[in-house]
Amino acid sequence: MARILVVDDEEDMAKVISLVLTADGHEVRVQLSPDLAVSTAEEFSPELVVLDLVMPGMDGHQVYRALREKPQFANIPVAFLTSRDRHIDLMVGLHVLGASDYITKPFDRSDLLRRIRKLLPSA
Repeated sequence: MARILVVDDEEDMAKVISLVLTADGHEVRVQLSPDLAVSTAEEFSPELVVLDLVMPGMDGHQVYRALREKPQFANIPVAFLTSRDRHIDLMVGLHVLGASDYITKPFDRSDLLRRIRKLLPSA
């Protein structure tokens, strides 16, 4: 299926997402440190990134901008993942930065899979 990079500083959440996506047949790499997200993406060449919004150090918006500066990641889908369900975060993530989707925690497993499948290039 697809290579998916999950960037989330919460280890348990990252593990759950990884298990759900791996069970769906995807190859998943997890990065718990937002500061290492871009270098991990360069090594892994993901087809999609699931990116937590609220993290220490670089936040999701900063990681997103750093990814978009790299030509190989300029157009890959990025889904923001956050426990904050605020309108301003949605507006910045989707409309200002241009993220592909905005998934709020907690999420339903089937909803997560549906949304991820919709974003994949082969979908």
